[in-house]
Amino acid sequence: MKKLLAGILFFYAFFSNAQKDDNTKVLSDITEKVKKYYIDKEAYKTADSLFQSDLKKGTFHNLNKKNFAELLTQKLRTAIKDKHLFVKYLENYSPEKLVGEKEKEKLTNFLNSLENFGFENVQRLEGNIGYINFKGFASPESSANTLAAAMNFVANTNALIIDLRENGGGDNGMLLLFCSYFFDKKTELYTTYFRHEDKTVVNSTQSNVSGPKYLHKKICILTSKETFSAAEGLAYFLQQHTLAEVIGEKTGGAANPVDHFVIQNQYLLLVPAGEISSSVHHKNWEHTGVIPDHEVKAENALKAAYSRILKNIIKTGTKTELSIPEIKKLINKLDQ
Repeated sequence: MKKLLAGILFFYAFFSNAQKDDNTKVLSDITEKVKKYYIDKEAYKTADSLFQSDLKKGTFHNLNKKNFAELLTQKLRTAIKDKHLFVKYLENYSPEKLVGEKEKEKLTNFLNSLENFGFENVQRLEGNIGYINFKGFASPESSANTLAAAMNFVANTNALIIDLRENGGGDNGMLLLFCSYFFDKKTELYTTYFRHEDKTVVNSTQSNVSGPKYLHKKICILTSKETFSAAEGLAYFLQQHTLAEVIGEKTGGAANPVDHFVIQNQYLLLVPAGEISSSVHHKNWEHTGVIPDHEVKAENALKAAYSRILKNIIKTGTKTELSIPEIKKLINKLDQ
């Protein structure tokens, strides 16, 4: 019995030390990536101090790898105050199983196609108002045709509502392509400075797009607390250029683009490596989020935007399939 107990204690001590050593390597690698790539060159000191303190306290002791990654994400975001910082356990990951870049891109495009490249639905609301419910930014190469189809569908509407309340962001190229539909000519939107390369990249809209551009019409963008990253960018830049009103809640506040790293062949790490600066006011929405022009609860944003557009239709005398009494009746219903 004593031998069995001694064996159990030895195994527990061995496992505990092995886990501690493994965690130490992971934390060390994360600190190095933050030091080299994160836009704030001093932020790694905060991460290192945090990790050393937690190791001494045994904070990560006996956590499984998934929970370890989730706790790291929480701690990094709290300490450095950047919601783009992210750690995820890569279950069953093996570098030997990695396919080529073309195969990976093909697989990603297929998975995105299962969600229609983020376009949940597109419809025409009464009063000839277009509505696009958009939930994610896939690559422009894969989703350009779907975007063009959506813009074709709403081309003849008098106004447009773009619903980003459940959009968590995604590809920067798709952000620029979507924005391009609302500018009549090529326009510089923002620059991105990458500290680790000491270079600045200019990001502009495209002169030509596959579908019809949506110009000189009223646009409302719906937001929530969950609106994040590239989705915030779409709202922010159209708002800054006075092309759209933002209606809903203040957004998440994650502006800076990320690099992806695999840590110890076990964890995915996202590190914000660039700093965006608007060409209009030379700022971004990092930490602050996008501030709505008309702040309402997310669940009421669609009704609020719809009502505002209908009131504007009456004010401007815009022709629709509805009579003025019918529009007023619809407004009263929305405002209840």
